[in-house]
Amino acid sequence: MLLDHVALVGTMERRNYEFSWSDAIFRDCLKSGYVCELVRLDNDIIGYAVLQTGAEEAHILNLCIDAPWQRQGFARLLLEHLIKVAMARRVRTVFLEVRPSNPRAVALYQQSGFNEIGIRKNYYEARNGREDAMVMARSLFGGA
Repeated sequence: MLLDHVALVGTMERRNYEFSWSDAIFRDCLKSGYVCELVRLDNDIIGYAVLQTGAEEAHILNLCIDAPWQRQGFARLLLEHLIKVAMARRVRTVFLEVRPSNPRAVALYQQSGFNEIGIRKNYYEARNGREDAMVMARSLFGGA
């Protein structure tokens, strides 16, 4: 992902999430040197992800496949790519937060070797206030 892609990615983010990241957040992630990946199908961008790495840990901050392309295996491929990037950077553990109200995402992460390790209370905005986040982790290289 480049700064030139932020407007398109931001539009996709708002189309897919009721409580979305702003374009400024994506720009900040790029400027901070986070791993910001695009999923392309032919000439179309159909998804994206943001991964932060450091101190032998990684944190998947955002992963999205645009609605018309969901349920076709692209999210799994993107997640596997992020894991490979993390492994190349010698990360021991990959973390993420997910809404418990998103069972498809929870299932994807569980099927990809992530386990629930905790709950962050009132983490996400929600229609009726706040929603907890399920914290998940996957160990790499025999890490804790």
